[in-house]
Amino acid sequence: MQAVIAIDHGGPEVLTAVPAHPEPRPGNGRVLVEVAASGVNFIDISQRRGVFAVPTPFVPGVEAAGTVVELGPGVTGVAVGDPVAWVMDGSVTTAHGAYAQRAVVSADRLVPIPDGLDAESAASILMHGLTAHYLTHDAYRVRPGDTVVVHAAAGGLGGLLTQYAVARGARVIATVSDPAKHDRARAAGADLVLGYEGFAERVREATDGRGADAVYDGVGAATFDGGLASLRTRGTMVLLGGASGPVRDFDTGRLLGAGSLYLTRPGIADYIRDRTELLGRAHDVFERMLSGALRVHVGGRYPLAQARRAHEDLESRRSTGKLLLIP
Repeated sequence: MQAVIAIDHGGPEVLTAVPAHPEPRPGNGRVLVEVAASGVNFIDISQRRGVFAVPTPFVPGVEAAGTVVELGPGVTGVAVGDPVAWVMDGSVTTAHGAYAQRAVVSADRLVPIPDGLDAESAASILMHGLTAHYLTHDAYRVRPGDTVVVHAAAGGLGGLLTQYAVARGARVIATVSDPAKHDRARAAGADLVLGYEGFAERVREATDGRGADAVYDGVGAATFDGGLASLRTRGTMVLLGGASGPVRDFDTGRLLGAGSLYLTRPGIADYIRDRTELLGRAHDVFERMLSGALRVHVGGRYPLAQARRAHEDLESRRSTGKLLLIP
């Protein structure tokens, strides 16, 4: 089968397409899935870079959707032919194997794809949809009347995060890296769209000096200080990634000096720890997609062998929306 392998940690050039990679076999409690589409996510980039120490060589990809083709021993509740999707079948330091024509997945991590939704649509929304759900419902519980800042709002996660926050009654101030992306952020429901330069002052102006209730920051090093300066007294910084680099050597005394702020660094694995939680969040995401309440913009579809190009486009911020690999 065809697969993409990270032969070492490093830049996009370490991703190598292998036309005849050995097909995995499903062990106890696991299933083999024919992959229809794989999502490209920043966690894939972090694993490739070595930020998360996945032993090399490995097949990247933490998110995909497709059809069950074989059951391992002891599997119940799923059948050959079932359309399924999954995300994060393991920790951030393990290889997940979704950049391939076939992948082995734990049966208890599979999410049934409902009638009316195809596999490509499921792959385009599951990771970001689940993340947007827990960020707005749990990491910081958005309330009606809140003002929240969403960085990278034209991206796949940023767009869904904006939509969820608006649905919960918040006013969203979005930031984007390029003026050409303003319309994408507004289409997601953002009330005000800013560039990154001087955004903290603009947020203060837009809130009559009060500051935002929460900042959702997946950019990291380049925006973290400005995000703290954007927050109201007892506001919450939700640091959800580091696309521009990690936040290092942070003095927690700054939280007190800036108004008794809260800081959280959540990860999806801790918000879908059991099957009940996973399926509950996924049900909400899929139902909203089917009803049109959540809209996904797929910014690029790449043949599996072009995974390197997909990583380059995501890292360079040339892309908008969700990127998919199609085997």
